[in-house]
Amino acid sequence: MKFAPGRSAAWILVAALAGGAVLSGCAPLAVGGAVLVATDRRTSGAQLEDEGIELRSANRLREALGDRAHINVTSYNRQVLLTGEVPGAAERQQVEQIVSRVENVRAIINDLAVLGNSTLGQRSNDVLITGKVKASLVDARDLFANAFKVVTERGTVYLMGRVTQREADRATEITRSVGGVQKVVRVMEIISEEELQRMLPKPAPEPGGSTPPAANRT
Repeated sequence: MKFAPGRSAAWILVAALAGGAVLSGCAPLAVGGAVLVATDRRTSGAQLEDEGIELRSANRLREALGDRAHINVTSYNRQVLLTGEVPGAAERQQVEQIVSRVENVRAIINDLAVLGNSTLGQRSNDVLITGKVKASLVDARDLFANAFKVVTERGTVYLMGRVTQREADRATEITRSVGGVQKVVRVMEIISEEELQRMLPKPAPEPGGSTPPAANRT
């Protein structure tokens, strides 16, 4: 049985750097906890809560179901996505009930399928699709790729994140064009453009504490 917590922001960043990619519109990146927190649209507390939700859920599901199912648990901003396969409707409901009792969970999207466990080949193909989607988001010059979490299950791609409507629509369009993607499911929290602007890092003050030229002030 596979209980897989969702990959962290660190994995996404390392993957991007390993491919030689540069996130368009972002400040220079460095591998380090402070930078990862700064480039994630969740608060640092929410990121820690998500990691805890995934780990506790996986442990409890393993104890309850043993090797009878293949379940992926992905938490983003305390919203939990359940994907994979379970042997029956009773187990599907049982999984949701177990996860709902985990501390800090605020919502659950239960997309577990009542099927036999996916094969190693199918899971390998899903990993490949996820990589291609992430690479495509990185290549897009009008998106912050690290604002999205990508999960793939049997060719269905789930997009998670705190993004604007424009970003959600653009990421969906890009993902649908990736080879092997059968379906795109949006599990995103939509924020306003004003909220996004408040999240973005403020420009560093000029040397000596001088204010920007008058032409640049409103």
